[in-house]
Amino acid sequence: MRSYHLQPGRGLDGLTTAEHDEPTPGRGQVVVRMRANGLGFRDLLVLNNDYPLPITPGIVPGCEGVGDVVSVGEDVTRVKPGDRVAATVFPQWQDGPFLLENAAQLGTMVDGMLTEYAVLGEDGVVPIPEHLSYEEAAALPLAAVTAWNALTSGGVPRPGETVLTLGSGGVSLFTLMFAKAGGARVIATTSGPAKAARLRELGADEVIDYRVNPSWSEEVRALTNGRGADRVVDPAGPLEESLRSVALGGEVAFVGYRLSGAQGAAPVNPAVLFGAGAVVRPVATGSRAHFLQVNRVMAAHRLRPVIDRVFSFEDVHEAYRYCMAGGGFGKVVISHG
Repeated sequence: MRSYHLQPGRGLDGLTTAEHDEPTPGRGQVVVRMRANGLGFRDLLVLNNDYPLPITPGIVPGCEGVGDVVSVGEDVTRVKPGDRVAATVFPQWQDGPFLLENAAQLGTMVDGMLTEYAVLGEDGVVPIPEHLSYEEAAALPLAAVTAWNALTSGGVPRPGETVLTLGSGGVSLFTLMFAKAGGARVIATTSGPAKAARLRELGADEVIDYRVNPSWSEEVRALTNGRGADRVVDPAGPLEESLRSVALGGEVAFVGYRLSGAQGAAPVNPAVLFGAGAVVRPVATGSRAHFLQVNRVMAAHRLRPVIDRVFSFEDVHEAYRYCMAGGGFGKVVISHG
Protein backbone atom coordinates (compact mmCIF):
# COMPACT_ATOMS: atom_id res chain seq x y z
CA MET A 1 0.00 0.00 0.00
CA ARG A 2 1.04 3.62 -0.53
CA SER A 3 1.09 6.47 1.95
CA TYR A 4 2.09 10.11 1.73
CA HIS A 5 4.57 11.36 4.32
CA LEU A 6 5.37 14.92 5.34
CA GLN A 7 8.49 16.74 6.48
CA PRO A 8 6.94 19.96 7.88
CA GLY A 9 8.36 23.24 6.65
CA ARG A 10 9.80 21.87 3.41
CA GLY A 11 6.76 22.62 1.28
CA LEU A 12 5.71 20.21 -1.43
CA ASP A 13 9.30 18.94 -1.72
CA GLY A 14 8.78 17.47 1.75
CA LEU A 15 5.62 15.58 0.71
CA THR A 16 6.68 12.14 -0.54
CA THR A 17 5.19 8.66 -0.93
CA ALA A 18 6.30 5.32 0.51
CA GLU A 19 5.24 1.69 0.20
CA HIS A 20 4.15 -0.30 3.26
CA ASP A 21 2.63 -3.66 4.08
CA GLU A 22 -1.12 -3.62 4.50
CA PRO A 23 -1.77 -3.18 8.25
CA THR A 24 -3.57 -5.53 10.61
CA PRO A 25 -5.79 -4.31 13.47
CA GLY A 26 -4.96 -4.74 17.13
CA ARG A 27 -7.42 -5.05 19.99
CA GLY A 28 -10.10 -2.37 19.71
CA GLN A 29 -8.84 -1.27 16.27
CA VAL A 30 -10.19 -1.30 12.72
CA VAL A 31 -8.48 -1.15 9.33
CA VAL A 32 -10.14 1.20 6.84
CA ARG A 33 -9.57 1.13 3.09
CA MET A 34 -9.58 4.82 2.28
CA ARG A 35 -11.90 6.01 -0.49
CA ALA A 36 -11.69 9.81 -0.25
CA ASN A 37 -9.94 12.60 1.64
CA GLY A 38 -10.68 16.24 2.24
CA LEU A 39 -8.03 18.94 1.79
CA GLY A 40 -8.03 22.58 2.83
CA PHE A 41 -6.32 25.56 4.42
CA ARG A 42 -5.45 23.63 7.58
CA ASP A 43 -3.36 21.23 5.47
CA LEU A 44 -1.39 24.14 4.03
CA LEU A 45 -0.56 25.33 7.55
CA VAL A 46 0.69 21.86 8.46
CA LEU A 47 2.70 21.66 5.23
CA ASN A 48 4.41 24.96 6.09
CA ASN A 49 4.98 24.04 9.75
CA ASP A 50 2.77 26.97 10.77
CA TYR A 51 0.23 25.14 12.93
CA PRO A 52 -0.64 25.43 16.65
CA LEU A 53 -0.17 21.70 17.33
CA PRO A 54 3.19 19.90 17.12
CA ILE A 55 3.86 18.06 13.85
CA THR A 56 5.74 14.77 13.88
CA PRO A 57 8.38 14.59 11.09
CA GLY A 58 7.53 11.88 8.58
CA ILE A 59 3.87 11.88 9.62
CA VAL A 60 1.13 10.70 7.25
CA PRO A 61 -0.70 14.03 6.71
CA GLY A 62 -4.39 14.73 6.33
CA CYS A 63 -7.05 14.74 9.04
CA GLU A 64 -10.08 14.07 6.82
CA GLY A 65 -10.72 10.62 5.43
CA VAL A 66 -13.55 8.17 4.72
CA GLY A 67 -13.66 4.61 3.50
CA ASP A 68 -14.68 1.00 4.13
CA VAL A 69 -13.87 -1.12 7.15
CA VAL A 70 -11.98 -4.16 5.83
CA SER A 71 -10.99 -5.87 9.11
CA VAL A 72 -11.50 -5.47 12.85
CA GLY A 73 -9.52 -6.50 15.90
CA GLU A 74 -10.63 -8.24 19.06
CA ASP A 75 -13.39 -6.68 21.16
CA VAL A 76 -14.56 -4.32 18.40
CA THR A 77 -18.35 -3.90 18.63
CA ARG A 78 -19.16 -0.52 17.04
CA VAL A 79 -18.37 -1.40 13.43
CA LYS A 80 -17.96 -4.45 11.21
CA PRO A 81 -16.26 -5.20 7.87
CA GLY A 82 -18.08 -3.52 5.00
CA ASP A 83 -19.25 -0.51 7.02
CA ARG A 84 -18.69 2.91 5.47
CA VAL A 85 -17.02 5.15 8.03
CA ALA A 86 -15.34 8.52 8.51
CA ALA A 87 -12.43 9.19 10.85
CA THR A 88 -12.78 11.75 13.63
CA VAL A 89 -10.13 14.49 13.52
CA PHE A 90 -9.36 14.11 17.24
CA PRO A 91 -9.73 10.33 17.78
CA GLN A 92 -9.61 10.55 21.59
CA TRP A 93 -12.11 13.42 21.94
CA GLN A 94 -15.37 11.57 22.48
CA ASP A 95 -17.56 14.24 24.10
CA GLY A 96 -17.47 17.17 26.48
CA PRO A 97 -14.95 20.05 26.41
CA PHE A 98 -11.70 20.00 24.48
CA LEU A 99 -8.94 18.99 26.91
CA LEU A 100 -5.19 18.57 26.62
CA GLU A 101 -5.48 14.79 26.91
CA ASN A 102 -7.77 14.79 23.84
CA ALA A 103 -5.43 16.88 21.68
CA ALA A 104 -3.79 14.11 19.60
CA GLN A 105 -4.87 15.03 16.07
CA LEU A 106 -4.76 12.99 12.88
CA GLY A 107 -2.12 14.18 10.44
CA THR A 108 -0.05 16.17 12.94
CA MET A 109 0.63 14.22 16.14
CA VAL A 110 -0.47 10.78 14.89
CA ASP A 111 -0.59 9.35 11.36
CA GLY A 112 -3.38 10.76 9.26
CA MET A 113 -5.52 9.89 6.28
CA LEU A 114 -3.48 10.37 3.08
CA THR A 115 -2.90 6.66 2.79
CA GLU A 116 -4.54 3.69 1.11
CA TYR A 117 -5.19 1.85 4.41
CA ALA A 118 -5.46 3.36 7.90
CA VAL A 119 -5.54 1.76 11.35
CA LEU A 120 -7.95 3.54 13.70
CA GLY A 121 -9.50 2.90 17.09
CA GLU A 122 -13.16 1.91 16.86
CA ASP A 123 -13.95 5.00 18.98
CA GLY A 124 -12.29 7.17 16.32
CA VAL A 125 -14.72 6.41 13.49
CA VAL A 126 -18.37 7.24 12.81
CA PRO A 127 -20.80 6.01 10.13
CA ILE A 128 -21.20 7.91 6.87
CA PRO A 129 -24.72 9.21 6.08
CA GLU A 130 -26.27 6.80 3.59
CA HIS A 131 -27.25 9.44 1.02
CA LEU A 132 -23.70 10.78 0.62
CA SER A 133 -20.99 9.56 -1.73
CA TYR A 134 -17.48 8.95 -0.38
CA GLU A 135 -16.34 12.24 -1.93
CA GLU A 136 -19.20 14.16 -0.30
CA ALA A 137 -18.63 12.47 3.06
CA ALA A 138 -14.93 13.45 2.93
CA ALA A 139 -16.02 17.07 3.34
CA LEU A 140 -17.50 16.43 6.80
CA PRO A 141 -14.78 15.54 9.36
CA LEU A 142 -13.17 18.97 9.68
CA ALA A 143 -15.34 21.68 8.11
CA ALA A 144 -18.79 20.34 8.98
CA VAL A 145 -17.90 19.32 12.53
CA THR A 146 -16.19 22.67 13.14
CA ALA A 147 -19.22 24.55 11.79
CA TRP A 148 -21.61 22.55 13.97
CA ASN A 149 -19.54 23.09 17.10
CA ALA A 150 -19.18 26.80 16.31
CA LEU A 151 -22.88 27.23 15.68
CA THR A 152 -24.43 25.11 18.43
CA SER A 153 -22.18 24.66 21.48
CA GLY A 154 -23.36 28.00 22.84
CA GLY A 155 -26.95 26.83 22.31
CA VAL A 156 -28.71 25.86 19.08
CA PRO A 157 -29.88 28.94 17.08
CA ARG A 158 -33.59 29.58 17.34
CA PRO A 159 -35.80 30.32 14.34
CA GLY A 160 -35.64 34.01 13.52
CA GLU A 161 -32.20 34.60 15.01
CA THR A 162 -29.55 36.13 12.77
CA VAL A 163 -26.34 34.25 12.03
CA LEU A 164 -23.39 35.94 10.34
CA THR A 165 -20.82 33.78 8.58
CA LEU A 166 -17.68 35.02 6.88
CA GLY A 167 -16.37 33.99 3.49
CA SER A 168 -17.15 30.98 1.31
CA GLY A 169 -14.81 28.33 2.71
CA GLY A 170 -15.95 24.94 3.95
CA VAL A 171 -16.75 26.01 7.52
CA SER A 172 -18.79 28.99 6.33
CA LEU A 173 -20.79 26.97 3.80
CA PHE A 174 -21.69 24.35 6.40
CA THR A 175 -22.60 27.11 8.87
CA LEU A 176 -24.96 28.53 6.25
CA MET A 177 -26.56 25.11 5.65
CA PHE A 178 -26.97 24.26 9.34
CA ALA A 179 -28.27 27.71 10.29
CA LYS A 180 -30.88 27.66 7.53
CA ALA A 181 -31.92 24.13 8.50
CA GLY A 182 -32.59 25.50 11.99
CA GLY A 183 -34.71 28.38 10.70
CA ALA A 184 -32.20 31.20 11.25
CA ARG A 185 -31.69 34.22 9.05
CA VAL A 186 -28.18 34.17 7.55
CA ILE A 187 -25.98 37.06 6.49
CA ALA A 188 -22.80 36.05 4.64
CA THR A 189 -19.74 37.96 3.50
CA THR A 190 -17.78 37.13 0.37
CA SER A 191 -15.76 38.64 -2.47
CA GLY A 192 -17.37 39.33 -5.82
CA PRO A 193 -20.78 38.86 -7.44
CA ALA A 194 -20.21 35.28 -8.61
CA LYS A 195 -19.64 33.94 -5.10
CA ALA A 196 -22.45 36.13 -3.79
CA ALA A 197 -24.84 34.51 -6.28
CA ARG A 198 -23.73 31.03 -5.19
CA LEU A 199 -24.30 31.90 -1.54
CA ARG A 200 -27.81 33.14 -2.29
CA GLU A 201 -28.54 29.91 -4.16
CA LEU A 202 -27.53 28.02 -1.01
CA GLY A 203 -29.98 30.06 1.06
CA ALA A 204 -28.14 33.15 2.32
CA ASP A 205 -30.69 35.88 3.04
CA GLU A 206 -28.20 38.73 2.63
CA VAL A 207 -24.67 38.82 1.17
CA ILE A 208 -22.10 41.56 1.78
CA ASP A 209 -19.12 42.01 -0.56
CA TYR A 210 -16.25 42.77 1.83
CA ARG A 211 -14.11 44.16 -0.99
CA VAL A 212 -16.74 46.78 -1.74
CA ASN A 213 -17.53 47.23 1.97
CA PRO A 214 -14.31 46.67 3.96
CA SER A 215 -16.07 47.99 7.09
CA TRP A 216 -18.78 45.39 6.60
CA SER A 217 -19.87 45.49 10.25
CA GLU A 218 -21.67 48.75 9.43
CA GLU A 219 -23.77 46.95 6.82
CA VAL A 220 -24.47 44.08 9.24
CA ARG A 221 -25.80 46.66 11.71
CA ALA A 222 -27.91 48.28 9.01
CA LEU A 223 -29.38 44.92 7.98
CA THR A 224 -30.32 44.15 11.59
CA ASN A 225 -31.77 47.57 12.48
CA GLY A 226 -28.70 48.37 14.54
CA ARG A 227 -28.96 45.26 16.73
CA GLY A 228 -26.22 43.11 15.21
CA ALA A 229 -26.06 39.37 14.57
CA ASP A 230 -26.99 36.98 17.37
CA ARG A 231 -24.14 34.67 16.36
CA VAL A 232 -21.02 35.25 14.31
CA VAL A 233 -18.99 32.30 13.00
CA ASP A 234 -15.59 33.79 12.16
CA PRO A 235 -13.24 31.64 10.08
CA ALA A 236 -12.09 34.52 7.88
CA GLY A 237 -11.69 37.69 9.94
CA PRO A 238 -10.81 40.33 10.78
CA LEU A 239 -11.94 39.52 14.32
CA GLU A 240 -12.49 43.18 15.22
CA GLU A 241 -15.12 43.50 12.48
CA SER A 242 -16.86 40.43 13.90
CA LEU A 243 -16.89 42.07 17.33
CA ARG A 244 -18.43 45.18 15.82
CA SER A 245 -21.09 43.02 14.14
CA VAL A 246 -22.32 40.93 17.06
CA ALA A 247 -25.39 41.77 19.14
CA LEU A 248 -25.14 42.48 22.86
CA GLY A 249 -25.32 39.15 24.63
CA GLY A 250 -24.46 37.33 21.42
CA GLU A 251 -21.53 35.10 20.55
CA VAL A 252 -18.52 35.12 18.23
CA ALA A 253 -17.24 31.63 17.47
CA PHE A 254 -13.55 32.22 16.76
CA VAL A 255 -12.44 29.49 14.33
CA GLY A 256 -8.66 29.50 14.18
CA TYR A 257 -6.36 32.45 14.73
CA ARG A 258 -4.72 32.05 11.30
CA LEU A 259 -8.03 31.85 9.46
CA SER A 260 -9.33 34.92 11.25
CA GLY A 261 -6.69 37.24 9.93
CA ALA A 262 -4.51 37.46 13.06
CA GLN A 263 -1.21 37.03 11.21
CA GLY A 264 0.16 40.51 10.63
CA ALA A 265 -3.02 42.14 11.92
CA ALA A 266 -3.16 44.80 14.61
CA PRO A 267 -4.17 43.58 18.08
CA VAL A 268 -7.86 43.72 18.87
CA ASN A 269 -8.78 46.97 20.61
CA PRO A 270 -9.82 46.09 24.20
CA ALA A 271 -12.48 48.77 24.04
CA VAL A 272 -14.06 47.02 21.03
CA LEU A 273 -13.86 43.67 22.82
CA PHE A 274 -15.54 45.09 25.93
CA GLY A 275 -18.06 47.11 23.95
CA ALA A 276 -19.22 44.06 22.00
CA GLY A 277 -20.79 42.71 25.19
CA ALA A 278 -20.60 39.21 23.73
CA VAL A 279 -18.94 35.87 24.33
CA VAL A 280 -15.87 35.12 22.21
CA ARG A 281 -15.50 31.34 22.04
CA PRO A 282 -12.46 29.69 20.40
CA VAL A 283 -13.44 26.58 18.44
CA ALA A 284 -11.15 23.61 17.77
CA THR A 285 -13.09 21.35 15.37
CA GLY A 286 -15.27 19.08 17.55
CA SER A 287 -15.74 15.75 19.27
CA ARG A 288 -17.08 12.40 18.12
CA ALA A 289 -20.42 13.41 19.67
CA HIS A 290 -20.46 16.56 17.50
CA PHE A 291 -19.78 14.43 14.41
CA LEU A 292 -22.69 12.11 15.19
CA GLN A 293 -24.95 15.17 15.54
CA VAL A 294 -23.72 16.42 12.16
CA ASN A 295 -24.60 13.08 10.59
CA ARG A 296 -28.12 13.19 12.00
CA VAL A 297 -28.71 16.71 10.65
CA MET A 298 -27.23 15.86 7.24
CA ALA A 299 -29.46 12.79 6.99
CA ALA A 300 -32.64 14.42 8.30
CA HIS A 301 -32.43 17.36 5.89
CA ARG A 302 -30.75 15.45 3.03
CA LEU A 303 -27.99 18.04 2.99
CA ARG A 304 -25.07 17.70 0.58
CA PRO A 305 -21.69 19.42 0.89
CA VAL A 306 -20.49 21.83 -1.77
CA ILE A 307 -17.58 20.17 -3.61
CA ASP A 308 -15.27 22.52 -5.48
CA ARG A 309 -12.96 20.06 -7.23
CA VAL A 310 -11.93 16.39 -7.02
CA PHE A 311 -8.36 15.16 -7.57
CA SER A 312 -7.03 11.62 -7.74
CA PHE A 313 -4.84 10.05 -5.04
CA GLU A 314 -1.97 10.20 -7.51
CA ASP A 315 -2.42 13.98 -7.90
CA VAL A 316 -2.18 15.06 -4.25
CA HIS A 317 0.62 17.53 -5.04
CA GLU A 318 -1.59 19.18 -7.64
CA ALA A 319 -4.45 19.32 -5.14
CA TYR A 320 -2.19 21.15 -2.68
CA ARG A 321 -1.18 23.62 -5.42
CA TYR A 322 -4.83 24.24 -6.20
CA CYS A 323 -5.55 25.00 -2.54
CA MET A 324 -2.53 27.32 -2.41
CA ALA A 325 -3.90 29.31 -5.35
CA GLY A 326 -7.13 30.05 -3.43
CA GLY A 327 -10.29 31.35 -5.01
CA GLY A 328 -12.27 28.12 -4.87
CA PHE A 329 -15.82 27.68 -3.62
CA GLY A 330 -16.44 24.61 -1.49
CA LYS A 331 -14.34 21.61 -0.54
CA VAL A 332 -11.34 20.16 -2.36
CA VAL A 333 -11.45 16.35 -2.28
CA ILE A 334 -8.99 13.53 -3.05
CA SER A 335 -10.64 10.43 -4.55
CA HIS A 336 -9.05 7.00 -4.42
CA GLY A 337 -11.22 5.84 -7.31
